[in-house]
Amino acid sequence: MKKFFIKICKFFGFEIIDQNKFISPTLDKELNEDLSIFNKKSIVLPLGEVKITRKVNTILIIVRVNTEIEVWDQNKRRLFEKPKIDYSIRSIKSLINSINLCQSKYPNLRIKTKILDDSSKNENLNKIKEIIRDLDIEIISLDTKKFETKIKKQKTHETFSNLASLRKCFEIGKEIGDDLVFFIEDDYLHFESMLEEMIATYERISSQLGKDIFMCPADYPYLYMNNEKTNILIGNKRYWRTVTKTLCTFMTSKNLLDLYWQNFLKNCEDRHDPFEKYINEIYEKEFCISPLKSLSVHLTNINSSYGLSPFINYKNLWDQNE
Repeated sequence: MKKFFIKICKFFGFEIIDQNKFISPTLDKELNEDLSIFNKKSIVLPLGEVKITRKVNTILIIVRVNTEIEVWDQNKRRLFEKPKIDYSIRSIKSLINSINLCQSKYPNLRIKTKILDDSSKNENLNKIKEIIRDLDIEIISLDTKKFETKIKKQKTHETFSNLASLRKCFEIGKEIGDDLVFFIEDDYLHFESMLEEMIATYERISSQLGKDIFMCPADYPYLYMNNEKTNILIGNKRYWRTVTKTLCTFMTSKNLLDLYWQNFLKNCEDRHDPFEKYINEIYEKEFCISPLKSLSVHLTNINSSYGLSPFINYKNLWDQNE
């Protein structure tokens, strides 16, 4: 009778929890395992099941790389005080590790990765090429001349180039993006679980809300420097909070990229204060969430309010991606 009942539950899509044996007979898993089924249902104990109505099919990852400028717009050194290429290399390595784990968990998810390089020396560019040698990752060289009539004249070439590379990333996302688009800067180190958690959380929370959202993988310290109200949400394997500001590393859908295209273009026309002014305006109308605790760490100066996420073993994460 018990076996028959389990078969009936499976047939109708119900899950059974045996709290005595700490298993789910219908899923044939222990309760401390991942009980969710990608693109079908998200299960978090003891909150039960969320049916996935917003399925994720593809994700386009665009990495913005500049291996020459130490810290843009600042005369400060980053944590560990290494040459910028070291951060770019470790950032890409950590991203590849995260992609590989996500792909092993979700083999039907199509992941495309592009690297937009801004004027790297051949020596540095060859180091990046060596890392991605056996991977299907394309490197695109930024041509800043194409943006001379689209971006206002800036005080420094570095600022102009930064705006041009950001705009080019947005254009790539709009041109070849299909489902989710993830914009990443090259001074972030990512935990191996980063992409898996973001994809699974995106489909869970987006399904609950009935709409697409924005996601930031980093838990920035500046988010705790004022008395800002927030909502706490349950993701795939951790808590998430609503935020109203991000930097230029975030994930969203192609639909929202198209819907707010003028905001993205306007953000790249000039150097604003804050730099992400017109991106942040979008979050007044749309949900944006970041993880608690962080899935990625922005490796800037240790005193930067836009940098190191709290409660992270920075040295351990740095050494893991050597």
